[in-house]
Amino acid sequence: MKLLARAPRNGEAIPAGLRRMRWIATGLLVLMAAIFLATRAIDPGFARAHPAIGFIRAFAEAAMVGGLADWFAVTALFRHPLGLPIPHTAIIPRNKDRIGETLAAFLRDNFLVPGVVARRMRRVDVAGAAGRWLASPEGTQGRLRKGASRLAADMLEAFDQQRLGGMVKATIGQRLRALEISPLLGQALTAAIAEGRHAPLLDGIVRWAAKVLAANEHMIRAIVHERAGTVMRWTGLDETLANKIIDGLDKLLHDMAEDPDHPLRAKAEEGLTALAFDLQHDDRMRERVEGLKAEIIENPAMQRWLDGIWEQARAGMLRIARDPDAALTGQLGEAMRQLGGTLQQDAMLRATINRFVRRTAVGMAADYGSDIVRLVSETVRGWDARTITRRLENAVGRDLQYIRVNGTLVGGLVGLVLHMIDVLL
Repeated sequence: MKLLARAPRNGEAIPAGLRRMRWIATGLLVLMAAIFLATRAIDPGFARAHPAIGFIRAFAEAAMVGGLADWFAVTALFRHPLGLPIPHTAIIPRNKDRIGETLAAFLRDNFLVPGVVARRMRRVDVAGAAGRWLASPEGTQGRLRKGASRLAADMLEAFDQQRLGGMVKATIGQRLRALEISPLLGQALTAAIAEGRHAPLLDGIVRWAAKVLAANEHMIRAIVHERAGTVMRWTGLDETLANKIIDGLDKLLHDMAEDPDHPLRAKAEEGLTALAFDLQHDDRMRERVEGLKAEIIENPAMQRWLDGIWEQARAGMLRIARDPDAALTGQLGEAMRQLGGTLQQDAMLRATINRFVRRTAVGMAADYGSDIVRLVSETVRGWDARTITRRLENAVGRDLQYIRVNGTLVGGLVGLVLHMIDVLL
């Protein structure tokens, strides 16, 4: 971890490496100036008697010029050299808005184009990498894992949760609206009937009907009593008729529950088969299912449920991010290791997951690419000139100081070569 020097007045800490390279580059420039002045002060006769002094002076002179030129160029990027308002200096502060727009355009044209994202994601084996990590998480360097976990936790906490949750909910809603569930339901029901897995469903319906009948006997008796004539009520036949109806229905349901080949069960299976066919091929049925799906999605209770899913997922991710070692112990850790092994062994599953990740990334680039670009541009535009100057200088300033050092040394070598040519000619 790099040590940071004392923070300046604007609150941005200067990396110690940048400060050290500044001193080295400036010290080298001062050294060349001192050598040049020292050699200039030597008696001309003594200098002619010792030709090496001329070479040293030529080296120092050219190195001083090269170092000054590169100091001016590097400084002009971030501020006015010596505070003088020289034209075409303080380039970054004066053009920060254009820099933000250029950076946003670069992201848009090179990273957030759906075609570019799709091509790059084809080369990324997300499922394989996840499988290797889940199968042997102890092989991952602890420091790296903890650092990544802290970064993930900080990012989750730093995001605007209302906006992020809204984006997640909107994305889920869009995917649900785009998903035509009627054919899926029809295919699932057809497969269940073919494999006999619909029998528990029919048994459940029969048991439910029996409970409904038992709970509403009084209603049946009341209906029969109201519809019966005066003679039947006076003779008590209405009560007998009600008992017969209830007993008959109860026996029918009992027979259906006990006999798998009951005719009514066969009729119910025919109805389920017809329903499965209609779900897949009948346009009106598909429209009705889609309309019901849309009503469910728009229902406030459904929206609250989606909010709850996001909050639970976020809380779970935060717990894992804050303590990755604990997340990999116990039954959860064992399940994750088994999942990792499956991902490494099942090529079809890996391909499916990678395809899903690729489509998700492409979809996010298409849906939110412009928003991300706008966020970058507006964020940079919102920074004051001093902030963006300091941040960019802290990021690349150390390398720019190497340019100053190289300029000083290369300038000195060029001066040395020119002096040699002058002596020889």
